[in-house]
Order: sequence, then C-alpha cells, then structure tokens
Amino acid sequence: MSHTDPTTSTGPGASTPHHGRSRALSFDRAAAQYSAARPGYPPALFTAIEELAGRPLRGARTLDVGAGTGISTRLLRNHGAHVTAVEPGPGMAAELHRTLPQVPMVRGDGNRLPFATASADLITYAQSWHWTDQALAAPEAVRVLRPGGALALWWNVSDHSVPWIAEQDARLRRFFGADDSAHGSSVRPRDLPAELDFANRKVSWTRQVSLDTHLANLGSHSAFLVRGEEDARRFLTDEREILAELFADGTVEESYVVDLSVATR
Repeated sequence: MSHTDPTTSTGPGASTPHHGRSRALSFDRAAAQYSAARPGYPPALFTAIEELAGRPLRGARTLDVGAGTGISTRLLRNHGAHVTAVEPGPGMAAELHRTLPQVPMVRGDGNRLPFATASADLITYAQSWHWTDQALAAPEAVRVLRPGGALALWWNVSDHSVPWIAEQDARLRRFFGADDSAHGSSVRPRDLPAELDFANRKVSWTRQVSLDTHLANLGSHSAFLVRGEEDARRFLTDEREILAELFADGTVEESYVVDLSVATR
C-alpha cells in the first residue's frame, strides 16, 4: 500500500495471510507518522512507468491499490492520472481523505477489487503488492484492466551500496533477526505473477531529511510497529546516537533505488 513496505523475511511475493493481517494493518496506528516521514518517489519513476506501460499517465483511469496515506496517489494525480485510491485500513484511509479530500477513495484491497471488468487503464501498487494473495490479486488485476492496460508494481529500497546504509541494515538485521530489516526488499522475478510478462526498471534517487524524520521513517515500518514499543524505542535511541556522529549538521541523505515492474494486458 503506499502505506506498506516489504520489510519481512518473506519479501515482496508474500501474501497477506502469510504476513498476518495484524502486520498488514499495523500502519493504521501510525498513519500521521507514515504520511509525514515516508519518502515519496522521483519524477524519473513516473517517466519509466509511462515508457513501460506504453501510454501517458495524463488521462489514464488509474486505481492506486493499497494507497495508504496517498503518497503515490498524489504524485500520480500530479502527473495527470485520474486516480481512485483503494485502501483497506481505516486509519490510513482517514489520513488520505484528510490530505486529499478531492480524490475518490474506496475501502478494499487487491484480492477483491470492487471495480467493473475492463474499467482501468492502469493499476498501481506502490509498496503494497507483497501484502496481497497473488493467487487472487493477479487475476483480479487482469480482470479489471482494459485490453492494453498496465499493472505497475514498485518498491523504494534503501541503497546498500552506500556504506552508512549498509551498516544500518546490518544493525537492523541483528535487531530483528538475520532476514528481517526496515530497508525494503528488491523484487525478484520469482516474486512476480507468472501469468504476466513484466518489464523491469530500477530508478536511483536521494532525499535529504532531518535526523528526526529519518528515524520516524524507520519507525513507521511494520517491523517496528509490531515490535514491543520499548524495544523499538531503545533501538531508535541508539541509532540516533550513531547517526548524530555521522551527520553532525542533523541532515541525513537517504539513498534509494526504486524497483519497478510493469506488465501490460
């Protein structure tokens, strides 16, 4: 969902039942924090979506599924798409409506899209495909897309080629367990629906934020939200001390690679 993240050991291909519904909806209690701290997406991502989908975003009838607080919804709309947001979580939906009251929104998820057959030009999942049951969500996307329409899935993944980010990831994995982090996971071909032919693109970008925002971003990931509050606070307090030495002016440059996969019907 723009409100979700592939932070678990199962990676982007996992289904909601595997993750557990409580983890999938854990973002509801941190909706305002999520909206304020999570990164957006660079303009180059939307250019890449248009290239791989073979059509402009402007005028495209778009369903942003798992829209969360509307981070991707807003940017798709800014690029001219006619967006309807789809969000299962009441807290996230309320935050989206508060910040984007003009955007149509329905409560639902990708496993049972509440839309007519062949009614969408584009279906997007920003940070959210890994929460679906692919056995249900893939045929639902095919059903709702018009012929020639496109399904676009993407994830912001922290760039581990940057030394301080790789070191932070190692600390996160020690804290959560060897295969868990809060940096996101790259999508792999085996994580994508086999019945669709995906083209892939990676888009690198950076943003500069305050140390407070960086830590709030980390803390808004599901791995932290389902962790005990005291444990999470202890880790983030220790992380603040480490990063304060690295970024003496209090400004953190976060580096990302957006992992994009697009399939046309």
